[in-house]
Amino acid sequence: MGPMGNTADQVTKQRRPLPSALTKDIERAGYYPALVADVVESAVAGDEIVSHLVHQETTFDHDSVRRHITVLALTPTRLVVAHADDHSSEDEGAPPDDSAPGATVTATSECVPLSAVRGVMLTHVVTSPATYVPGSLGRELTLTLGWGAVSRVDVMPATCGDPSCEADHGFEGTIATDDIGLRISADADGTPALEQAMAFARTLSAAIGH
Repeated sequence: MGPMGNTADQVTKQRRPLPSALTKDIERAGYYPALVADVVESAVAGDEIVSHLVHQETTFDHDSVRRHITVLALTPTRLVVAHADDHSSEDEGAPPDDSAPGATVTATSECVPLSAVRGVMLTHVVTSPATYVPGSLGRELTLTLGWGAVSRVDVMPATCGDPSCEADHGFEGTIATDDIGLRISADADGTPALEQAMAFARTLSAAIGH
């Protein structure tokens, strides 16, 4: 068998079905599950999946409707990020139409070494804090992950604190990374989705802390 055949065999051996729990979550999200599952499986490339998170949402912006799905998969050495959404159509104001001849989905995956993950930030939104129940951590959170793929520089004129000073103090700024942010609400997405997001964040935080 030629070199091409050997390569095909190696690819076949690397394929490993996604965990049933991840497959069910992708199917439950309902956004082209067969396509999304294939994109995630290809990016994972046969690695063991330690933890995962699936987040689907629909956004409305300037009379346009777009659906998004993000899948985060944690392996022993990598963070796999897969994202798919509705590609812009000619009629921006029309709702998504799966059967339309020009319907298109854009799917992107990225593999990040755990050593490159710079931080895991959780923002909890707690209503009625006076009656907070210990251990509940609220019913909404935003999970933000940073690994340096996207950097934002905020620059502003520097000041000395004296409002009457007219001297030129140059500029000052901050560099922030905000590669991905997911908002999960128990009211909108369900309590299991919120619990899964917190569990994924804990597992990832522990993995990058070693």
